[in-house]
Amino acid sequence: MKNIKVPRISLKHKGDKDGSMSIFEHLAELRSRMTKIALAILVGSVISYIFYNQTLNFFTQPYCHVSGVSSCSLYVTGPLDGFALRIKIAGYGGVFLALPVILWQLWRFITPGLRKKEKQYAVPFVLASLILFVSGAYVAYFIFPHALAFLQAAGGKQLKQIYTPSSYLNLIFLLMAAFGASFEFPVLLVALELARVVTPKKLASVRRWAIVIIVTVAAVVIPSSDPFSLFALAIPLVVFYEVAILIGRVLVREKKEIKAS
Repeated sequence: MKNIKVPRISLKHKGDKDGSMSIFEHLAELRSRMTKIALAILVGSVISYIFYNQTLNFFTQPYCHVSGVSSCSLYVTGPLDGFALRIKIAGYGGVFLALPVILWQLWRFITPGLRKKEKQYAVPFVLASLILFVSGAYVAYFIFPHALAFLQAAGGKQLKQIYTPSSYLNLIFLLMAAFGASFEFPVLLVALELARVVTPKKLASVRRWAIVIIVTVAAVVIPSSDPFSLFALAIPLVVFYEVAILIGRVLVREKKEIKAS
């Protein structure tokens, strides 16, 4: 039987003299990164489990603000609901606290396939991604009382609002996740510009269509479907679009100057 050759992927690695990795080595690298991410999430989840009361109080503040009381309560309907809620918050909190490790490990998994000049963007990209995600989540938390008040008013005065932890927290978690992920938009655009998939000139030429698409997508991804969240998400994304064009022009100009020198 002929020897079966294992295909190799052209991803540079410290241990490879020829600058490539086999599929099995590539999978081993992926497993190592995923293991580190899982451990980081586990540690974050333990911390979130310990500080459960403080975390729950933090997320119920928008509800208390809308209710106009200093202390408000969520209602459970089963004996296991409280424990299940604590596990859920610990899981979400673990992912959030492990976010710097997650972003760094993902970027480290990608960088072996990048050129030496492209690797210098690793730290700025990770920091920008982290800051933008946290900023998006904060904006969602900040406008959530307005969204909640709108949703309560839409039902009419005849309805008395009594929330379960799952329905309330799922909404605010989804809203914060949607804003956090959407705020990564400029990082994606700059990455595409660096990869020469799009150019700043092209982005500027389709600006009007981009704004229409941004508003449409914002209306679709927002779980609360209220106008406050829509404008709070769409306006920053339009600004990010313009910022990405400016950053792309600066990067293109620097590349031209480097080539000229």
